[in-house]
Amino acid sequence: MTTLHNIWHCSVAVASIWTKPESARDIDQPAITNPVHLVKWLEALPYKERLDLCDSNRVQTQLLFGEPVIVEEIQGEWAKVIAILQPTHKDERGYPGWVPLAQLSKQKLLDSTESIIVNVDKTQLWSEDGTPQIVLTFNTILPVLDEKAQYFIVDTPIGRGKVLKSSAVKYTGDIVQSMNKAVQFGLYYLDLPYIWSGMSSYGYDCSGFTYNMAKACGLRIPRDAGDQATYGMAISKDNEEEWRVGDLLFFADEKGTKPVRHVGFYYGEGQMLHSPQTGKSVELIKLAGTIFEEEICAVRRYGPGVKTT
Repeated sequence: MTTLHNIWHCSVAVASIWTKPESARDIDQPAITNPVHLVKWLEALPYKERLDLCDSNRVQTQLLFGEPVIVEEIQGEWAKVIAILQPTHKDERGYPGWVPLAQLSKQKLLDSTESIIVNVDKTQLWSEDGTPQIVLTFNTILPVLDEKAQYFIVDTPIGRGKVLKSSAVKYTGDIVQSMNKAVQFGLYYLDLPYIWSGMSSYGYDCSGFTYNMAKACGLRIPRDAGDQATYGMAISKDNEEEWRVGDLLFFADEKGTKPVRHVGFYYGEGQMLHSPQTGKSVELIKLAGTIFEEEICAVRRYGPGVKTT
């Protein structure tokens, strides 16, 4: 075992953070390799095995390509990490867990004040000589080195690369849009299947969905629903007339008396946009007449000038 305290970066399109190294099953092998094979993994996961990701607490969250982590330990082929861009009550530094060492890079990225963020579902990363490298997902952030007519030249954990300007925008982290825009981003993912711990455009869990649509607006909110419900601005859960498009709606068992178990966006007109649960997909629903009408336990507003973490 080696003890470390330095920054590494995710070197695959999407890396899952596992609860412990033994959490990955044989059926999960496509998800723990480099290159990662997410489509192959997800297509081969029957409902029972998908549900077990949650029921057996196998995975915690996910990293996107280039995302930084603190590597605390290395045990064999696995690294104990802290995902520093994902706030959580579990660790004040960020989200903890284990990632295959093969999916991380020690290569230092440019410390740039200007980056790009992918603002389409998926796009290609090329090497500078035009060789296709990996597919980047929505919300991937990479430092900008240069600009050409059609491309951004970016720094990555696998070397310099090119991203089409038509699939990314400049991202400085200090331009915050309203959560109304977050809902518009969320509509892109209607019918995308839910995946527990999902943080990419291959699949989101409920709080991964709200976290990432907020991230696309320049907001960094907590990773999990329970934490998301403790920040932001409190809005009356009993007066729907006070709710705005983009407010986060929180739900709990036993008519809202238990700990928060679910979150979605208020869409307006009595509707919610959310990523529901294993076996279902991102959807818009009317709250009236559903279990959610009875289980709502909090409403929070995030946006410019509101405390997020």
